[in-house]
Amino acid sequence: MKQKSILTEARQIERAITLIKLGARLQVLESETDLSYERLLRLYKEVSGKSPSKGQLPFSTDWFMTWQPNIHASLFLNIHEYISKSVELDDIDIIIKAYQLYLEQTEAQDLEPLLSLTRAWRLVKFVDSGMLTLTPCSKCKGLFVTYPHEIARNYVCGLCSPPARAGKGKGSRGLVVEH
Repeated sequence: MKQKSILTEARQIERAITLIKLGARLQVLESETDLSYERLLRLYKEVSGKSPSKGQLPFSTDWFMTWQPNIHASLFLNIHEYISKSVELDDIDIIIKAYQLYLEQTEAQDLEPLLSLTRAWRLVKFVDSGMLTLTPCSKCKGLFVTYPHEIARNYVCGLCSPPARAGKGKGSRGLVVEH
């Protein structure tokens, strides 16, 4: 696992600005930069034009297991895994690049991105801690986010076996499944 490197203050500010523009919560900035809370708060207000969201970060792995979020999380995590094996970057820079590519892919498909940068960051933390993993679908062979104890040889993804009500709700614009 790559570690956070010691960066110049200018690079730390540049990283924080990129994270803010991508929608990161203040807790992510605090974790991934060495800048003070006060400095990050001023920077956040300056870049976004508003105060940061209050409250705790999402902590449950359950969100990633629901149908559409799982597909989006799996797309992001596959991009993240590819980048982490292809280039030597700090962990957070891999997350940034993977998230930017995730946004490009959803935009190219005219899809609403369901995964926020903060959730993507949390997803990587869950995978790093062994709480979530990628499991191949037994039908399409794609890799999807699952719990580590999922029975891999029988796992079928949400694209190969969508739920009965998939694509029928008012928020269904995210994905269209053809049978």
